[in-house]
Amino acid sequence: MVIDHTEAPVLDALVRYRKSGELAFTPPGHKQARGADPQVREVLGDAVFHGDLLASGGLDDRRTTGRVLERAEDLMADAVHAEHTFFSTCGSSLSVKAAMLAVAGPHEKLLVGRDAHKSVVSGLILSGVRPVWVDPQWDAERRLAHPPSPEQFERAFAEHPDARGALVTSPTPYGACADLSAIADVCHRRSRPLIVDEAWGAHLPFHPDLPTWAMDAGADVCVTSIHKMGSGLEQGSVFHLQGDLIDPALLKSRADLLGTTSPSVLLYAGIDGWRRQMVLHGHRLMTRALDLAARVRADIEEIDGLHVDDRGDYCGPGRAADFDPLPVVIDVSGLRTTGYRAADRLREHHSIDAHLADHRRISTQITHADDTDTTRSLTEALRELSRKAANLRPAPHIAVPTPDEMRLEQTCLPRDAYFDAVEDVPVDEAAGRVAAEMLTPYPPGIPAVVPGERLTSAVLRYLTTGIEGGMNLPDAADPALRTVRVHIEK
Repeated sequence: MVIDHTEAPVLDALVRYRKSGELAFTPPGHKQARGADPQVREVLGDAVFHGDLLASGGLDDRRTTGRVLERAEDLMADAVHAEHTFFSTCGSSLSVKAAMLAVAGPHEKLLVGRDAHKSVVSGLILSGVRPVWVDPQWDAERRLAHPPSPEQFERAFAEHPDARGALVTSPTPYGACADLSAIADVCHRRSRPLIVDEAWGAHLPFHPDLPTWAMDAGADVCVTSIHKMGSGLEQGSVFHLQGDLIDPALLKSRADLLGTTSPSVLLYAGIDGWRRQMVLHGHRLMTRALDLAARVRADIEEIDGLHVDDRGDYCGPGRAADFDPLPVVIDVSGLRTTGYRAADRLREHHSIDAHLADHRRISTQITHADDTDTTRSLTEALRELSRKAANLRPAPHIAVPTPDEMRLEQTCLPRDAYFDAVEDVPVDEAAGRVAAEMLTPYPPGIPAVVPGERLTSAVLRYLTTGIEGGMNLPDAADPALRTVRVHIEK
């Protein structure tokens, strides 16, 4: 294949489709917007419907002889130094499951950082893979988890030499990055693959001042969300492969087990266009974003009661190996309030949405789409937040556990606890029982409790006080956590 990054095969095929005037007697039933509700067309615009057609039998012929998607994936692989790339229209939640299933099967062991996203835990439940949890590096002062160290993976492999591979999340939603090169070396000395959930790292390959991209660090599979830090549409994801430890056909087969047979061409187009944009203009766009983020960080640091978490807060012995400065994470504890209240105030009074909020922080990510106008609105709102901080007090007490208290005993496979007999018990009777559901503060979506873990009063108190203080717990059977779903142990 001749590599020409000025091409965008999906977008080019869409243009040809429109110019050809093809008449479809196939799904989707709106037939290029003609049948769509007029009020929907008014809100969404006809371009959405014009780009919504079958991937095979529409964008390409029924046997995909035009290789439209294949050529787009090849271009993406070249752009990010991978050997193979696969597009997903079901988000990185699907992509990471496919990667896990390509490495380990039912009852086989997989080393997994315990700061993994809920999509990883969902993959464990569906597959029956046995997790060997590798603890994050806990910052006890800030009550924040950073990715596990290479030494922790080394010890885990020594204790579980039959583990089929390892999975680590990097960057975290807070921007903390693992030492991927060293973790990859730990895996490869045992001929075991490394999966990196790099959902927050779509931008990393495109600027040398950003943390090392997983493929360049030696990972075998890397999962990336194009919509998080890139220009793709929500649910647009790619997963990349290199090396000979995982068969590309096997990885594709695992993805086919989980993916839709009706992929969205709109999402393919967003992924394809993002690749072309970044190859042609990424260095300039990311330079501007990094400069803008640096100015925003400096401005916010001067606001009374606010502190911007920086490299010095995250990196060093026992902490993260590297740091992405674009997720601008702001510690609001100096205002004597919570991140939940600060985020709610920004939305209610300034129409500004923070990405995540926890007991003491909010995240206000900067991307290549921002400019001085958007960041000025942010800093002005934060100054007003500081001036009116008294309105956010008294802050509700959230009983954040110590690192030791956060670590729960895994008593059985997540799949067994989830699918076996269960019952709902009052939360004040749940300590000592084995959870049969995920309990996940969201965002960022890292489960505090995984099915199969034995509940403790400390973690339950954290979640109940968190809900009272503004935490969102959407995946619990009872989001108010008056009851907890538990496994009936035989």
